[in-house]
Amino acid sequence: MDRPLTIAIIPSAGAGRRLGRKKPYVELLGKPLLCHTLDVFEQTELVDAVVVVVMPEDVERCTQQVVERYRFHKVVAVVAGGSERQSSVWKGLQKAEEYSPELVVVHDGARPLVRKALIERTIRPLTEGAVAVVCGVVPKDTVKEVERNRVKRTIPRDTLRLIQTPQAFRFETLKMAHLNALKRGISATDDSTLVELSGEKVCVVEGAYDNIKITTEEDLLVAELVLKKRGV
Repeated sequence: MDRPLTIAIIPSAGAGRRLGRKKPYVELLGKPLLCHTLDVFEQTELVDAVVVVVMPEDVERCTQQVVERYRFHKVVAVVAGGSERQSSVWKGLQKAEEYSPELVVVHDGARPLVRKALIERTIRPLTEGAVAVVCGVVPKDTVKEVERNRVKRTIPRDTLRLIQTPQAFRFETLKMAHLNALKRGISATDDSTLVELSGEKVCVVEGAYDNIKITTEEDLLVAELVLKKRGV
């Protein structure tokens, strides 16, 4: 192989409380939602292997009903996650390390509308010297900072990004960032924040407005419309 070995970690261990059911197994156009996410990684040449992280009681379910049934050959492991996303990604990293990857991509299992081009756009800067890359979009609405129901200031949108996944890292960079967080008791809502807090620079590439995270029933309806438009 003349490129860095790249492994993807797909955290899918959320309880889906707002949706009222476990998101990975919610039906979306006749298949479990997680299948749509894994389909894209299966087709992405820059990704060599995939580790899926699910709730501890769902390891067998995911293995049988998703990975084996739909024949995802790149999935090398389904592992039990932790109580929070950060601990789930850490468990995924520990498993991924067994395959000695140089690069790692972290993507939410509940973002089934991701495209192959976006995954590759996020990975490529790592081959050009970057150590961490995220994708994001400019907010569509006006953004104001508010304190006690009063506007303090209006923030220029062109300086802001709504950060999504996939996020790509040098494997050792993300591993050390998680170890640093464990040592210092730091928690964050995404992996790039941990990398920032460890002192590394994070690059940003253009994301996609339709790369939504499924959280509500309305999101499912949007996802179904987008996938139908794509001819999935």
